[in-house]
Amino acid sequence: MSRALGPNLRGVLWMVAAMAAFSLEDALIKHVTRALPVGQVLMGFGLGGALLFALAAWRSQTRLMVPEVLAPAMRVRACFELVGRLFYVLAVALTPLSATTVILQATPVLVVLGGSLVFRERVGVLRWAAVVAGLVGVLLILRPGAEAFSPVSLLALVGMAGFAGRDLASRAAPPTLSTVHLGFFGFLTVVLAGALFALWDGRAFLWPEADTAAMLAGSVLIGTSAYAALMKAMRTGDIATVTPFRYTRLLFGVGLGVLAFGEPLDAGMLLGSVVIASAGLLIAWDGRQRP
Repeated sequence: MSRALGPNLRGVLWMVAAMAAFSLEDALIKHVTRALPVGQVLMGFGLGGALLFALAAWRSQTRLMVPEVLAPAMRVRACFELVGRLFYVLAVALTPLSATTVILQATPVLVVLGGSLVFRERVGVLRWAAVVAGLVGVLLILRPGAEAFSPVSLLALVGMAGFAGRDLASRAAPPTLSTVHLGFFGFLTVVLAGALFALWDGRAFLWPEADTAAMLAGSVLIGTSAYAALMKAMRTGDIATVTPFRYTRLLFGVGLGVLAFGEPLDAGMLLGSVVIASAGLLIAWDGRQRP
């Protein structure tokens, strides 16, 4: 049946599936961090993901330990991956899932800004407008200075910055490195993030209950499947057609936050969601218009 579908539609379906899976992964992680220390969760999640990518490397006869993995861009990528994963998981654990998901969607805005500063890419008026609009959307959600503002909500902002830096560093990574390399060493970085946080946190590791262990294992399987679906989406159909459907994660993340965790929605978050999604879609549209 999939062969009867056009490449663009297949790419869109893969992207939507990836975003749904990422949102479900976040919800599972949020449940698990209620029962286990965050450092332990990160280490378990990272080890599971690294093992799955190691298995993928073995099946494809891909050698993981190659000199290119120590390239400067890969070391920078690891630092940003560590910051992004650690602070995003902390945000998922300590703040509403819906707000954390929405803030994460501003990552492309920071990538455009970083591309201009780091790679000297030309950024037109429309993209600058989108960057400003995206940052305004984040401020609408965080509402610094308001009575309801909590410094803990800045965790998602730091996580978003880490992921944006990781994406930029990935562009500078040696082209000989495959998705398997990036995935394997990315998940090993998650293990390191968990170990460092566990040393700082000082909480003793706990033996998980059966349901908690099952949810952690499920988050690993769903997270790696989401990663694979995302790669499949980006390699199927036109990027300009497929990329805007990243924002379906807003619907899944906010929906799970409301239904699974009883999180309230307010006008500021809804307006911020619309502004961030609009900024991202404007960036995608502008990219499609360029030769």
